Amino acid sequence: MSERRSDTDGASRGRTILLFALVAGLIIGTGFVQSWNNALVILNMGLVSAIMALGVNMQWGFAGLFNVGVMGFVALGGLAAVLVSMPPVPEAWAAGGPQIVGALLVGAGVIALAIFLYNRMRPGQLRAFTVFAVVIVGFFVYRGLFDPAKQAVESVDSATTGYLGGLGLPIVLAWPVGGLLAAGAAWVIGKVALGLRSDYLAIATLGIAEIVIAILKNEDWLSRGVKNVIGLPRPVPREVDLRRDPAFVEQATNLGLDPGAASSITVKLGYSVLFTVVLVFVLIAAQLALNSPWGRMMRAIRDNETAAEAMGKDVTGRHLQVFVLGSALLGLAGAMMTTLDGQLTPASYQPLRFTFLIWVMVIVGGSGNNLGAVLGGFLVWWLWVQVEPIGQGVMSLITAGMAEDSALRDHLMDSVAHMRLLTMGVIMLVMLRFAPRGLLPER
Repeated sequence: MSERRSDTDGASRGRTILLFALVAGLIIGTGFVQSWNNALVILNMGLVSAIMALGVNMQWGFAGLFNVGVMGFVALGGLAAVLVSMPPVPEAWAAGGPQIVGALLVGAGVIALAIFLYNRMRPGQLRAFTVFAVVIVGFFVYRGLFDPAKQAVESVDSATTGYLGGLGLPIVLAWPVGGLLAAGAAWVIGKVALGLRSDYLAIATLGIAEIVIAILKNEDWLSRGVKNVIGLPRPVPREVDLRRDPAFVEQATNLGLDPGAASSITVKLGYSVLFTVVLVFVLIAAQLALNSPWGRMMRAIRDNETAAEAMGKDVTGRHLQVFVLGSALLGLAGAMMTTLDGQLTPASYQPLRFTFLIWVMVIVGGSGNNLGAVLGGFLVWWLWVQVEPIGQGVMSLITAGMAEDSALRDHLMDSVAHMRLLTMGVIMLVMLRFAPRGLLPER
């Protein structure tokens, strides 16, 4: 028995090494065939995507929680990057900052008072009327304070600012703050939806995600809305600063490199190092959690909630724990991604990119396997980036013998833009049919 298990473990390790070597070869091959800048772009977003996949894997693979609001938690991480790193706008704060803060405190107080009265009063018409009256009166008081202050803030040089700004702190500090924001939202959702049927959690996460995006798009005082926040601080030097550094230019020239290309590669390598450190730390923590008594308990709850409850386990409480932890990883990755982009663009948060694609990564890599989630993050992201240029080359080869004015040729070339969606769908179908447990199945 022990020999058989040892052989199985050895085969699994060999498969893991082989698949990760394949993904590394794809990224390195991109550097040789296209450019090292492209390869590093894929690597950096692969690192961020791997952390997102680990977050979803923690929720689904550990506990069987179906979160379809990944986009919202990622967006909260992006918002944290703005709130922490951007400098405050003194004029906006003078115009209405304290009033906005006061209105938000009033709104929170109204909610707290309504919850307090609901829990303390006896059920009946009096309780319902009292809570309703508190909410209605509080809403009008809140809007009376908030609306004038909001308009005053958004009118301050709206072309370049029009918002309160942030704290002006190093942007790396925004990464854990993004995790905390997402964890707080997950706690609120979990307290409401966990313990009910699984479809309620899916509906709640989907709804919250859309609400978060709507707030980011419309509350200009907070995030400039669709006007975007650009020029976020960086944890690494800017390319233009490196190109102005005589020592860097001299060193690049001595190595036979163009200073412009060398500066871009150097900056991307800096991000790669930072992101790799974070991913390794998160992966080690996730592996320790998975192999701990807590992780074994979570999998037991996932496999049979009724039996776990019969043994005295707090199923809802444990679900809340893992849901908050997984969402915190999504917020962390969202802050890292916004740091990499250098801007917050609320309109770019789409369910296809930030929910469906992350789920594809988890399913392809192997649900319940942390290394599988990391593998899926890198592999699926590489495919997402490279499918379109590969499709362009394939279609050019297929239509090489067709006339320039051929309707079929035009149709085939126009279809290249849809290759990503088609490829992801085909990959999902193939995986579900031939490898439903993923490339690296849970052991």
